Amino acid sequence: MLNLKSFIVEEKNTHMTHIEELMFLGGVDGTRQAINFLRDLRDMLKGNTTSAVDITVKWDGAPAIFAGVDPADGKFFVAKKGLFNKEPAMYKTPADIKKALSGELAKKFTIALAEFSKLGIKKGVYQGDMMFTKGDVKIETIDGQKYYTFQPNTIVYAVPVSTPLGRQIAKAKIGVVWHTTYTGSTIQNMSAAFGKGIVNKFKKSASIWMDDATYRDISGKATFSKEELSQFDTMLSGAGKLFQKMNGDAFRTITQDEELRQKVMTFVNTYVRGSKAFPDSDKMATGLVLYLNEWFQKEIDKKKTEKAKDAWKERRDVLVNKVAMNKSQLVAMFSLMKILVELKGMVITQLDKTQEVDTLLKTAKGFQVTKQEGFVAIDKLKGGAVKLVDRLEFSRANFSPDIIKGWQN
Repeated sequence: MLNLKSFIVEEKNTHMTHIEELMFLGGVDGTRQAINFLRDLRDMLKGNTTSAVDITVKWDGAPAIFAGVDPADGKFFVAKKGLFNKEPAMYKTPADIKKALSGELAKKFTIALAEFSKLGIKKGVYQGDMMFTKGDVKIETIDGQKYYTFQPNTIVYAVPVSTPLGRQIAKAKIGVVWHTTYTGSTIQNMSAAFGKGIVNKFKKSASIWMDDATYRDISGKATFSKEELSQFDTMLSGAGKLFQKMNGDAFRTITQDEELRQKVMTFVNTYVRGSKAFPDSDKMATGLVLYLNEWFQKEIDKKKTEKAKDAWKERRDVLVNKVAMNKSQLVAMFSLMKILVELKGMVITQLDKTQEVDTLLKTAKGFQVTKQEGFVAIDKLKGGAVKLVDRLEFSRANFSPDIIKGWQN
């Protein structure tokens, strides 16, 4: 029996689910969870201060970095995602880093080891995204104003030179945004917790610029107008009614077949990666059959024996028949998914009104304004978390050859 919470966020925060994917990963329960998340987000954006969700900002940092104390020997370390391998990979000395890493990555982790040891971490492990080390910060003139800029990945972050934040960044040897805390008696059994106030646990150092991804609506701008709230409520009600009409058994037939579920999600991602709007739901269901036939045919063509080919044909036929027998439910699922995506977009539009750091994309012709990467919604009562990302926009930037990435500089 699969645990719904494992779909919402893995025990180790190496991957997180998009809110609309909950319906494929968690079936009936996952869909209900997605609708409840959106209802709670509506309450928050209505001005309800007792909302059941917290919001954090997704920063487009790289690489992911961990810092903490190894429960086995009490020694401070920094690490990459290999921390949660069967044999944990952690760096406790400069020699450890030199042995495991090379080039720019080795330089960054050497700085991180020296600087983060100043934070006064006595126990636990913290995960964040590295935003820059000293040499990454540039001074750029944009629209006649000087900015400190840094670009760890796709998005360029820009801070006016003359501001207090700009002066902090100028002094720093490293920048990081913390977002996850781990506790446990061993590295292997540690569990993740999202939340606010991580930086308040650390000693301050002028050579470290850090934030904890907390979403702050200082201006009070992130609230729905009466018209927006009415539109959101109408769409959310429509999503609920569509969900109630769906056949639970057919829903489970699709979502509890792991291979079919993964193929459906990969098929949906072909639109995201191609920056294409989702078509009519009936066309999507028909397109899924074509996708399955094409995918399996490529695998069948690779096989050398008729026995192997027949085995793959049988696998194909099982999945295609399941889709054909449950096409009306797939159409309804795709329709519901599109409503969830549209509702998510309305939430993101509100949350984007209050960003503290300018976000840009870099092209050969200069900079262009873009949104933040996205947000994370955290269930304060149950502890789950989901991503709120405009996948089409961010994917367009991520995969476009016209956008210069941080690693290309």
